[in-house]
Amino acid sequence: MRIPLILAAVLLVASVLIDWYICHDIRKSTRRGVWWKVYGVSAAVCWVFLLVVFFLPKRSESSGIISLMWMLYSYLTVYAAKLVYMIVSLAGKLIRKLGRFKLKWHPAQWLGLIAGLGMLAVMWIGVGVTRKTIVVNEIQIASPKVPLSFNGYKIAQISDIHVGTWGNDTVFISNLVDSINSLHPDLIVFTGDIVNRKTDELTPFINVLSRLKAKDGVFSILGNHDYGDYVDWSRIEDRTANNERLARNQAEMGWTLLNNEKRFITRGNDSIMLIGVENWGDPPFPVYGDLEKALSGSPDSVYHQNDIRFKVLLTHNPEHWNQVVSHSTNIDLSLAGHTHAMQMMIDLGGWKWSPARYRYEQWGGMYERLNDHGQPSRLYVNIGAGEVGMPARLFSAYPEITLFTLEHQGY
Repeated sequence: MRIPLILAAVLLVASVLIDWYICHDIRKSTRRGVWWKVYGVSAAVCWVFLLVVFFLPKRSESSGIISLMWMLYSYLTVYAAKLVYMIVSLAGKLIRKLGRFKLKWHPAQWLGLIAGLGMLAVMWIGVGVTRKTIVVNEIQIASPKVPLSFNGYKIAQISDIHVGTWGNDTVFISNLVDSINSLHPDLIVFTGDIVNRKTDELTPFINVLSRLKAKDGVFSILGNHDYGDYVDWSRIEDRTANNERLARNQAEMGWTLLNNEKRFITRGNDSIMLIGVENWGDPPFPVYGDLEKALSGSPDSVYHQNDIRFKVLLTHNPEHWNQVVSHSTNIDLSLAGHTHAMQMMIDLGGWKWSPARYRYEQWGGMYERLNDHGQPSRLYVNIGAGEVGMPARLFSAYPEITLFTLEHQGY
């Protein structure tokens, strides 16, 4: 309880200081009339939103988080805009002071207002446009280990759809399903976080997600949000039932859930290996993933170093690849999600930036290195199709479908 109290106090104090500065800055430019009252009431509403978000229970079995998510985002959008105004205004004052300009008017006020409104617009475009604009990224994977019979084989990856953020609104998920099916993939894989907190969130979406179709089926794994770890269950039996229901629901959808398991995809006498591990969490998330168990039953070494088949690993957290897979295994392609690019990404001509880079070394896109035996190991991090925490995706962080095409090298 101490951390929420401290964070709420810090944000509340910061909000009051920002409001005090703005009121002080514009006091000579506006009359103290209805606009000041409107400003004061709107500021108070935002403060109440902040306090409600921090102090209402969020981890109980009966509590919902959608309304809290919208309250927090509304607060953030307003105060991000106000903060931008304050920064521009202060910069203008500093320039005037250093340049000893004696202007009767304060141009930085207008620039700050324009910049603040621009920030507000960007954040709400992230709600109404960006998070609903599905992008397909096409990636070619060339390897001599890809059998000729798999040349041109297509794998569609989606991740982190977090259906609970949409409540009962199935429109976006339906559009996502249609977009995937239109690619006519041979295989569809989902790399975890289908819900936010509880399996009940999935119920309105079962029929929609059942429409996903691929020649070799739909395979999935679990992410950190799929275990009920974000709920304080009154009984352990309820958590167990929640998790069992999630597995049943995915089976009803026609999906094959790989919990530390492998499957072989065949074409004639050739095959590639599909491996799925449970969530391999870096702190504070528990580690459920067991790659050794997934690869058991082979005469080769524990990580199949002598198995020359092309291998695809589904693992939710990219840190699994970073810390283990890319070093001690000969897995050719790992597919992950989890980061969401923190739902904020800037893409300028191929140069990409996201605050996620300060948390994860591999946060979005393709990565490659040589393993301890000098063999190439690739990782692709899908930035997800859904949201959690804030119901928005900013700038270029569009919901992603990744379409991989396998190529026999030299074909």
